[in-house]
Amino acid sequence: MTVNLKVLIALAIFALGLAAGWAVNGWRGAAKVANCKTEQAQGVATRAEAARQDETQTAAKEHQHAASTITITITITITITISDTLTTAKSSVDDQLRAELADARRLQLDATRRAATYRAQAQADAQARSDLADRSEALDRQLAEGLGVVAELRADLGRRDAEVSALCDLANADATLLGEPGRACAGQ
Repeated sequence: MTVNLKVLIALAIFALGLAAGWAVNGWRGAAKVANCKTEQAQGVATRAEAARQDETQTAAKEHQHAASTITITITITITITISDTLTTAKSSVDDQLRAELADARRLQLDATRRAATYRAQAQADAQARSDLADRSEALDRQLAEGLGVVAELRADLGRRDAEVSALCDLANADATLLGEPGRACAGQ
């Protein structure tokens, strides 16, 4: 073999080695890029999962807070109603009706304010929190309306009791005039 041929063969082997090294280095670079992309994707996935868990915990806490608020509101409303019934037993039925209707209006105003608060809280997770705000608003509205109905029914019952008492007194007076005391409305 001639020197030129040997040099050409050596150059060909060198070129092949250089090309193989270049290819292997490209594979290692591609592997490094893939590893970096994998690490980046795992970081994004980890942050997304943490954000989802935080949103879930926030939604659960807000739901629990709303349920607690409703329970406390109902308890306070019941306590106020019982207290009003005991303290206003000697007052006129109309005074009691005005007081309970004022409470119902106040509760309705509070319900409207709470609804605005629920709506503001619901903006972070629009669909789930909006549903929660709608339910809470409906419950508050129903509670206020129920208190108004109870107040009106209590006033009607008070008026009816007063009418029955007056009719019994009249019947007793008539029975006394007719000489038959004790026959009409005994025990009244």
